[in-house]
Amino acid sequence: MVDFVGRAAELRLLAQAFDSRRSELIPIYGRRRVGKSELILRFMADRPGVYYLGQQSPAGLQVREFLTEAGRALDMPLLANLRPGGWRQALLTVAGQWAAMRPDSKLVLALDEFQWIAAASPGLLSTLQDCWDREWKNAGNVLLLLCGSYPGFMEREVLGKASPLFGRRTAQIHLQPFGFREAARFHPRWSLEDQAKAYFLVGGLPQYLLCLDDTRSIDRNIRSNLLDEFAPLFHEPTFLLREELREVAPYHAVLFAVASGQAAAPAIAAATELPERNLPYYLQQLVNLGYLRRRYPLDRRRPNPRQVRFAIDDPLLRFWFRFVFPNMSAIRGSGPERVLGDRIAPALDAWFGSCFERLCREALPLIYAAEGVTAGFEVGEYWGVQRRNITESPSPDAPPAAQIDVVGFRDDNWTDLGECKWGRIRWAPALEAELDRKTRLYPNRRGATLGRRYFVRRKPGSRADAKDWYSLQDLYALPGKPRT
Repeated sequence: MVDFVGRAAELRLLAQAFDSRRSELIPIYGRRRVGKSELILRFMADRPGVYYLGQQSPAGLQVREFLTEAGRALDMPLLANLRPGGWRQALLTVAGQWAAMRPDSKLVLALDEFQWIAAASPGLLSTLQDCWDREWKNAGNVLLLLCGSYPGFMEREVLGKASPLFGRRTAQIHLQPFGFREAARFHPRWSLEDQAKAYFLVGGLPQYLLCLDDTRSIDRNIRSNLLDEFAPLFHEPTFLLREELREVAPYHAVLFAVASGQAAAPAIAAATELPERNLPYYLQQLVNLGYLRRRYPLDRRRPNPRQVRFAIDDPLLRFWFRFVFPNMSAIRGSGPERVLGDRIAPALDAWFGSCFERLCREALPLIYAAEGVTAGFEVGEYWGVQRRNITESPSPDAPPAAQIDVVGFRDDNWTDLGECKWGRIRWAPALEAELDRKTRLYPNRRGATLGRRYFVRRKPGSRADAKDWYSLQDLYALPGKPRT
C-alpha cells in the first residue's frame, strides 16, 4: 500500500497557518480526484477541527449535518440538537463554544465541496464575510478552509474581485495533479518506461494511480482497469461529467471529437453537429474543469483566435475517448482481451509517443531549474504554415510547416526548440537533421539564439554523453521543483 505521497509544501503552509497568531482564511481548489480532501484530512488528523463534506442537498439539511459533525468531532454532542436559523448562527455557535472551552487553541473549519454548499445557500459568501469581519478576523482562533472541485467557480466566486471574500484570504492553494516524477512513486516495482506509460494512461491523480497494480504488466492493467466494465476507471469519465455538468451529451460529444483529432472549433462544431454559436460555452466549461486546454503556436505573437486548437488535458479522458468509448460495443461483445489486442495495441505506441511530447514539455522547466536559468519563460509547442517571409499572412493552401514538439521561449533572448522521439532511434544524425529543418521554418522574429534539445526514450550510444540529448532516465533523474 502506497503511503501518502507528496504535498509537503501544502501541508507545511497549512501547519504554519494553524500555528500563526492570527485567524486564517485559505481557499483550496483544484479539479476533482486531485487529492484535496485527502490533503485536508491528513492535515487535520492531529488538530482540532470540523470537516464537513458538502452535498447536493437543501441548505437546512446541510446546516444540520454540519452541526452533527461538529458535535461529534469536538465532543460537543449538544450541538446536534441546535436548530439554527442558518449558516451564520451555526458557524458562530461552533466557533464560539470552542473558544469558550479551549480559548488558547485554534479551530479548523473545513467546508469541502464548497460549490455545492454555496449553490444551496446563495448568501453564504456574504455570511462568511460577515463572520470573518465581525468575529473571526481579530479573534485569531479560526482557520477557515474553503475547498472546491470546480476551479472556475472558486476563482470567480471566492477569489475574484466581485466576491464578498475578496481581499480576505491569507493564502490559497491551487492543488495540481502530481508531475511525472511524483506519480512514479506510486509504482516503485515498475521500470521507468512502465512508470511513464502509467502516467500517460491516468496522469497524476492519486486516486487513479492507486488503481494500477505494479505487480502486473501495463497491458494487464489496461485490460483489468480500463477495459473491464466492472472496474471503476471504466465508468469514471461518465461519472465525472455527470457529477459536474447538467447536460452530459454535448460535452461528451465535444471530448470525443477532440480525441478523434478535431482540434479547431469549426471542426469540432461540424463533428458534433452542435450549433457553432453554442460551442464556445461548452469548450469553456470543459477548460474550467481542467478537462480541455487551449493550444496555440508559441512564437510570441498574440495568438490568433483562428490558430487556437483544443486538446484533452486529462490523461484518463484522453485515453478513454480515444480507445474505450469508440470500442464500447466490441468490449462488451468480443471482450477486453480481444479489443486490446486487435484494436488498441496496434495504435498504442504511437499514442504513447504523443503523450511523451507532453511529458517533455513538463520536464523543460525542471531542466531550466537544473541549469540555473533565471529568466522568465513560457513552454509550449509550435505549428504553422510555410511563408515566403515572416510578415506575410499564410495561405490556406500553403504546405504545412514542421510541428515542433517543444518550445521554450525565454526572456533572455533564447528560444529552445525540441524534438521528441518515443520510438527507436535508428540514426541520431537523421533526428538532428530533422530538427535543423524545422528550426529553419520557425519564425524567429526577435532574432533570439535558437537552442536545440532532443528527447528520446533511450539515448543512442553515439549520443550517450551529449548534453542536449535527454533520455527518459535523464528526465526522471532531474532534481528539484520546476520554476514556473
